[in-house]
Amino acid sequence: MKVKLSLLSEFKEFAIKGNMIDMAVGIIIGGAFGKIVSSLVGDVIMPPLGVLIGGVDFTDLAITLREASAAVDGEPAREAVVLSYGKFIQSVVDFLIIAFAIFLGVRAINTLRRKEEDAAPAPAEPEPTREEQLLAEIRDLLREGR
Repeated sequence: MKVKLSLLSEFKEFAIKGNMIDMAVGIIIGGAFGKIVSSLVGDVIMPPLGVLIGGVDFTDLAITLREASAAVDGEPAREAVVLSYGKFIQSVVDFLIIAFAIFLGVRAINTLRRKEEDAAPAPAEPEPTREEQLLAEIRDLLREGR
């Protein structure tokens, strides 16, 4: 029973730590951010881009490798085999926009951190100890040749 209590208390300590809560919040916000970016790409960026390149909707771009067929004379129906490269292009654009947005966020945080570090006064050098003072005096006397 002691092992279970130890395991339970260890898990409780892990779950209550700030890092785990921060990570959970980050994951939730990241999921919501992914939906926002997907909507931005799919609903705002890609339609005008499709118009510019001739009215093409990227998600509809595909190559049919094998046509679908209906069941005939006891032969089972076959589904079409389609290479949907347009969906891949859409995913790549989504990724690039998300990566760029995260880059801008990290860059802004690093800029703020640098400003904070620059604004903070440099720590003063500690006073030398009595031993260091005596050693410095001995060194200076030896240099003078006494």
